[in-house]
Amino acid sequence: MSEVETARTYNQRHLPRKYTPDGRRVSIYVSWSYPAEAGRYATELDNRFSTMTEVRRVAWPAYEDPKWSDLHQFQQGIAGSLELFFLAWVPFQDFAEETTGHPVPVYQHIDQAGFHTPLDERVLADTDVLFVFGLDHMITEQHAQPEEIEALREFLAREGVSLVLGPHHDVGASDDLSEREMEYRHHGDPLVPRQQRFATYVRDLMKGLGVPIVNRYGLRPATREGNQIAPLSTVRDLDTKGWLDGVTNFNFHMHLPHYEVTTDEPDTIRLLARQPIDTSRPHPFTEAGNTEFNMFLWMPPSGDQAGDILLADSTIFSSLFGGDDSLRNFWRNLVSK
Repeated sequence: MSEVETARTYNQRHLPRKYTPDGRRVSIYVSWSYPAEAGRYATELDNRFSTMTEVRRVAWPAYEDPKWSDLHQFQQGIAGSLELFFLAWVPFQDFAEETTGHPVPVYQHIDQAGFHTPLDERVLADTDVLFVFGLDHMITEQHAQPEEIEALREFLAREGVSLVLGPHHDVGASDDLSEREMEYRHHGDPLVPRQQRFATYVRDLMKGLGVPIVNRYGLRPATREGNQIAPLSTVRDLDTKGWLDGVTNFNFHMHLPHYEVTTDEPDTIRLLARQPIDTSRPHPFTEAGNTEFNMFLWMPPSGDQAGDILLADSTIFSSLFGGDDSLRNFWRNLVSK
């Protein structure tokens, strides 16, 4: 990583990047409304992010340095937790910039200042690899509009582009409270409530683009010695583009979505990697006989779709949950192939 640092700026217009044949232009789009997420009442138990104070309590003493705990330096409400996301994506942004030679902008569906940035040519014209992180709580009712879906269709008509969709988990979808409690005990994260449903916006995109996937549950991966995430179960013969070259595992996170395939049509979408589940903790998904969940999928070019569509959760790109050479190989593959 580069050690050169410059002053930070905020709330300015993006400067378009010129195309270069030897470096793909990467962009990140976060599907939330920042004001809607930050403005949720802390008195609500479900369907919100934690406050920074709750994070400090649960993770104590990890965030007791004044740069996190001093209310004059860092926000202590839900907004503080949202800012942790941005800080945790910086290593991936830096890595992608060093790999491609282009800076990596982060757009938000609605940002801190209330600016609405739809997915249109302003975002897509100078983008070759687009990551859409599905972190909008369903209760905030963020929806992709038909013109955004059409803009993505036009984007995917370009050869050599990639769209990486990352709808987050869907915890507590059942009306059965005992089932919600089982899910909560399974993932074991006190910062995640018994109901936390994400990704209306990305679900709209998937429906509009014909991506036969729905995000379900929040499953705890199996681990090996040192609390390292267990290796992926991969299907290498289907990975003809080499997305998983040099990749054996991602990073550990306590509640990851299962990307359920909703079509029986062969060759529409390729399941490239499954993640073993921690079966020592009961869950409705494992009680149904499952020992792994779908972690990484690829929808290759077909028909009018000249670009690649991939499914990978946003936590894979967050430094909050660690990383190693295997993870960095995955990052490199996504931004360079």
